[in-house]
Amino acid sequence: MLNALVTHLAAEGEAPKNPILPEVYDLVWSGLFFLVILFVVWKIALPRFTKMLDERSAAIEGNIAKADEAQKQAEAALEEYTRQLAEARTEAGAIRETAREDGKKIVAEAKETAAAEAARTTAAAHAQIEAERQTAFVSLRNEVGGLALDLAGGVVGETLSDDARATAVVDRFLADLEASEAAK
Repeated sequence: MLNALVTHLAAEGEAPKNPILPEVYDLVWSGLFFLVILFVVWKIALPRFTKMLDERSAAIEGNIAKADEAQKQAEAALEEYTRQLAEARTEAGAIRETAREDGKKIVAEAKETAAAEAARTTAAAHAQIEAERQTAFVSLRNEVGGLALDLAGGVVGETLSDDARATAVVDRFLADLEASEAAK
């Protein structure tokens, strides 16, 4: 194919040229357009591109700063939460201890109240027993006195109808009986 091109150019009367090297006018126009494009890129595109990259860099750095600040706030919040949790645990322990002490006081008061109630009930029971003993003693004394009068009347052979004399005899008899039991 190269031979066909060389023969075609030779037929036109021109000397064959190197197909790899372009013509001078092509080099001039290409250089001129290259310089225009280089000027446009250097003065318009490159500053805009640099500005856009700087804005992105600033935005990224701002976001990094915001993230660092957010992380610091999160760490501070975590420390505050941990501190509050420790305080709450301490307070809960104090409340539990206070509740235990209050419970012990309540139990002690209940025991004291129960002991006082038991002592009062015991005292009331003793008083009632003493009253019943006195009642029984008086009743028994009257019965024993009546029996003693009947017995004495049967032994003496006369009736002791005089109340004052009968009471004196009965009192003397019971006093002698009590004295003999006390001596034993």
